[in-house]
Amino acid sequence: MAADRNPKLIIDLNKLRNNIDKVQNMCRDVGVEIAGVIKGFTGLPEVAAQFERCGCKFIASSRIEQLEAVKEYGIQTPLMMIRIPMLSEAADIVRVTDISLNSSVEVLRELNKQARLQDKNHKVILMADLGDLREGFWDKEEMLEAALMVENDLHNLELAGVGTNVGCYGAIAPTPDKLNELVAIAEMIEEKIGRELEFISGGATSSLTTMIDGELPPRINMLRIGEGIILAIDLQEYWGYDMSYLYKDVFTLRAEVLEVRDKPTHPVGKIMIDCFGKTPTYEDRGIRRRALVGIGRVDYGSPDDLVAKDANISVVGASSDHTILDVEDAGDIRVGDTVDFKVCYANLVYLTSSDNINKIYI
Repeated sequence: MAADRNPKLIIDLNKLRNNIDKVQNMCRDVGVEIAGVIKGFTGLPEVAAQFERCGCKFIASSRIEQLEAVKEYGIQTPLMMIRIPMLSEAADIVRVTDISLNSSVEVLRELNKQARLQDKNHKVILMADLGDLREGFWDKEEMLEAALMVENDLHNLELAGVGTNVGCYGAIAPTPDKLNELVAIAEMIEEKIGRELEFISGGATSSLTTMIDGELPPRINMLRIGEGIILAIDLQEYWGYDMSYLYKDVFTLRAEVLEVRDKPTHPVGKIMIDCFGKTPTYEDRGIRRRALVGIGRVDYGSPDDLVAKDANISVVGASSDHTILDVEDAGDIRVGDTVDFKVCYANLVYLTSSDNINKIYI
């Protein structure tokens, strides 16, 4: 795709490396290694390679296709599957990745079978559900039994550690008490198997809050970090932490203006449903200057998440292929001009997966 073609997503790799280095150094100061999570930008290999360049312990994703792509790209860093594997993809998990998060005995047995067939050893981390109610063993005795099965009976698997996820479904905070529960589970398993586990994986970006507060249990030695590096927005905007040392504009969306006109702000006629089956409501603000840009919901998801970098431009709404902007206070906006937008995580997963978006690396 031609470099000048719009719309485009501009990706600043230098700023990304700054963020990786800053977060990684902060973690290593307290004995924590990072699995750099690449699913937020759909595993684009050119971007994922920056995690390898900065020396991350693992490169991680919830999608086997993304991990396979970065492996084919030539990345040598060990790969981690962070969505518990489907039974049907066990062979690919063993073929592509070095370590996976698991919570199903059936899948563990199949992973062992596939590892034996491929003459490999595959590391596994068993997940504990500490109350967020997504993946993980709820009954800790069941988790212990699974750990003993891996340790003693599944000879092509290596029990590398235990982990948990908090915040993604149930919005449970990664408090010291919660993470100490995980440590207690690890130590229960260690007592039974007679050795120390390699990893106690204490969650994702949200667990950085506990670390920044100096309250991360000392035995937590791995975090799986994506948004906190690639966008660095959540901890500052939602949790109130000062993340000013990280760039928030690694990714910038640029769209081209297609039309500029003065128009009413309230649709004229009988309102029914829009193209997404919703019945919208509108505020009547009279006649205002509006611009259409050539990008829409199929490219970035919800227009409610999209913010123009120019504070004088606001996003009014969008259809599949067009986004409507209020440019009344933005000066002389003309057809052919471009408008830059900040992107959040929800926007980014759409933008990076779309073939209609030109990716530009700087």
